Amino acid sequence: MKVLGINGSSRKDGNTAIAIRAVFRELETRGIETELIQLAGSRLYGCRGCRTCAKTRDRQCIIKDDILNDCIGRMAEADGIILGSPTYFSDVTSEMKALIDRAGLVSRANGDMLKYKAGAAVMAVRRGGSTHAFDTMNHFLHMMQMFLVGASYWNMVYGGAVGEVEKDGEGMLNMKVLGENMAWLLKRIKA
Repeated sequence: MKVLGINGSSRKDGNTAIAIRAVFRELETRGIETELIQLAGSRLYGCRGCRTCAKTRDRQCIIKDDILNDCIGRMAEADGIILGSPTYFSDVTSEMKALIDRAGLVSRANGDMLKYKAGAAVMAVRRGGSTHAFDTMNHFLHMMQMFLVGASYWNMVYGGAVGEVEKDGEGMLNMKVLGENMAWLLKRIKA
């Protein structure tokens, strides 16, 4: 079994990556392979709305000169997907939104190819606005017909400077519980 984490932060290895890796630790201790894609520094365009993916049905977006098709391929291969984003103006980053819009259309155009996977969203937040961003990612996971994995509270960690989220004891404990719950669900799905 494998879980793919996608870090939508424009900061590579920042607080969002720390949160995703905290979930990964729990998955790995239970024998589940993990992989992290970091969108920072990568080219990722927004959806053009051309709907060519619905005509070609080749599990790819027509835009070929960015990383999205690689992300879609890895998402399709994974048993579980974790989406992570910091909060930018009360929502996800533009990179995460581009991934959601384009991967969502390609998945729907290709027989709901992300259906029946385990999915979770995690947030790194300095202060407020995180619930809207959390909802954005969860709405995508729901629309993809994935099984949402919850934890003991909202999947959010709080901190501003890189590494500060590790001082958020409640948030980091929640990432641990999220990893435990995702492992439990994946083992039932794959049984």
